[in-house]
Amino acid sequence: MHFESPWTFLLLLVIPLLPWIRRYKSQRGALKFPSIKTAERVGKTLRQRVAPLPSALQVLAVICLVIAVARPQTGREKIQDISKGVAIEMVMDRSGSMAAEMAYKGANMNRLEVVKQVFKDFAMGDGHLLTGRPNDLVGMISFARYPDTTCPLTLAHGALPQFLKSVKLVQTREEDGTNIGDALALAAARLKTAEERLVKQNNIKKSYKIKSKVIILLSDGENNCGKRDPVQAAELAKEWGIKVYTIAIGGGEAVASIKTPFGIYKVPVAHKVDTSALKAVAEKTGGFFSQAKDAKALHEIYERIDKMEKSEIESVRFVDYQEAFIPFALAGLILLIGSIILNNTIFRKIP
Repeated sequence: MHFESPWTFLLLLVIPLLPWIRRYKSQRGALKFPSIKTAERVGKTLRQRVAPLPSALQVLAVICLVIAVARPQTGREKIQDISKGVAIEMVMDRSGSMAAEMAYKGANMNRLEVVKQVFKDFAMGDGHLLTGRPNDLVGMISFARYPDTTCPLTLAHGALPQFLKSVKLVQTREEDGTNIGDALALAAARLKTAEERLVKQNNIKKSYKIKSKVIILLSDGENNCGKRDPVQAAELAKEWGIKVYTIAIGGGEAVASIKTPFGIYKVPVAHKVDTSALKAVAEKTGGFFSQAKDAKALHEIYERIDKMEKSEIESVRFVDYQEAFIPFALAGLILLIGSIILNNTIFRKIP
């Protein structure tokens, strides 16, 4: 246990003064008798024997309150391997065509859900071939007609599952579309300022350095809206030293499940992947292009990226503390109240 304000223990010096204070108060209301020898022979009652109880409660209350003011904190030393990590932005298509179904671990899911699950395995580990990226900054950008920063670059990967849950297929025709160029440009801009944000948000400037910056761009369509085309956005990424890995997901005929009042129906999903643009983006920035026709192929692509982008590791020690003063404060308050109640009931003195 650690105390944030240990100097407050000096207040315990008040405890030896309590008997003197009580003696002084008792003298003020005392009645004088010529002799108490007869009373002494009578013996002590149970009330007299436990008379010191309120005083003992007061002493314990003072001790508990002083400990609470000293702010006890519990924690343990942790070792986190963070030295030179990779900053990774996942750029994820959530347009209507991503509703097409894909088999994943024996179940049919839409492409977006499969992409989210495999990316989660990549970032946090799957207990098998993907060990996770605990030492890397990871962020997410999703896009349809407009790109959105779904998750800022962070080392706190425990928040990723919640951010992933917020990524859903487009719900209206007005927001549908495939804006690959602007989404790629936004991801590049986020990575360009990653060092500045890292210092402000995490305060670990001396212990963490970004070794390389990577974008994983995944789409099942072709750029059909936005201010920039993918190749123009790739120029920005190249200028800022950012590598882009592009993935075209899906292939062949695709269907999606549609719920209606009469049941669930399978309907064909029209899509056309612009593989030439994705290839050009990857080649221009030093990455590679791959096509994932199923979940297994997508998993293998992430395994390949995982092997290529490695962090350089050193041990950094830190202690994670949690406040533990509340139990002591409550105990002190309860003891003090108990002392006051006893002094004004069972042990009440007149005058």
